[in-house]
Amino acid sequence: VKLTCVFPCVFAALCLGVGVMAGKYSREVNEAKPSGSDGQPVEFRIAKLNQVWEKAKRMQLSPVRQAELHSDLKIQEKDELQWKKMKVEGLDENGEKEAQLRRNFNVILAKYGMDGKRDTRPRESNSLKDHDIKEGDVFDDPRLDKLWNKAKNSGKFSTEELLNLKREFQHHKDKIHEYNILMDTVSRTEEIHKNVISDLEGDAKEHLLQQKHTELKDKMRGLNQGFERLRKISHEGFTDDSEFREPRVIELWEAAKRSNLSRDELDSLKEELCHFETKVEKHSHYQEQLELSHQKLQHVESLGDKEHIRRTQEKYDNLAEKTRDMGYKMKKHMQDLANKISRQGLQHNEL
Repeated sequence: VKLTCVFPCVFAALCLGVGVMAGKYSREVNEAKPSGSDGQPVEFRIAKLNQVWEKAKRMQLSPVRQAELHSDLKIQEKDELQWKKMKVEGLDENGEKEAQLRRNFNVILAKYGMDGKRDTRPRESNSLKDHDIKEGDVFDDPRLDKLWNKAKNSGKFSTEELLNLKREFQHHKDKIHEYNILMDTVSRTEEIHKNVISDLEGDAKEHLLQQKHTELKDKMRGLNQGFERLRKISHEGFTDDSEFREPRVIELWEAAKRSNLSRDELDSLKEELCHFETKVEKHSHYQEQLELSHQKLQHVESLGDKEHIRRTQEKYDNLAEKTRDMGYKMKKHMQDLANKISRQGLQHNEL
């Protein structure tokens, strides 16, 4: 049974608007910004995350990239605070979760060029500016470039379909980059991990090292499946029953279809993914507005009218905060969906 996304998504958009306001209000009332040792308010409750954030503000990242970093750091903060509670309760005895958190933190540093190594990824590789198809579009990967050029010149796709396909290619390129970062991070921190778990029993130590490489294998499997999907669409075109447009949502849906979920569970998940896609699209819209707001601020600053600058800066700061908050909620929702799919799939496979 094919579900339609129109009414649930409109409803989700309305709920999201209210939810953002309500969430912001309750956070301001119940969660005042944490304070540092000097009593001044800080952005995060974990010192190393504040250090990263302060460094990032000096790095002249683009507004969208800075907002993305903030969302990633909020997710890291949430996960680390949850882990601290687990540790107090005597969980994570073999240090598996702790090692994963350390890995995630190192990946964040590498992703935003803060690990001391030069990041070779083009600075503006997000899909915000992908409003047209240019002749010189390349994805820094011979297989992707060849496939893209074949699809672009095949005559199978409308302009809108080509834009959607281009976003999927860009998403796959970013996934390759994330995999390379993770692989580099794993190998560079191998000795640290060995030292951290050197006092564990042999079996526990072996399990932890194996878990690290299992994550790499899972990501490589995901890359292969993603490329196979791109290859199929490039050759055959989009099917009439293509359910979603957003690459991240498509990735979750494809994983769900492979996870042995029942038909009812898949239908329920499809509806939830429809709501999630609305969140993703709304977040993308805010990112575009943030970029435009930053350009306006730069223009106003060049004119030198202090009052005009103050008002424009205030609008920009409010928009930046909303974009960061929305980005965090979207990433948390995506994390929850991915966990739900992998957990349900595991339960079915164990039966």
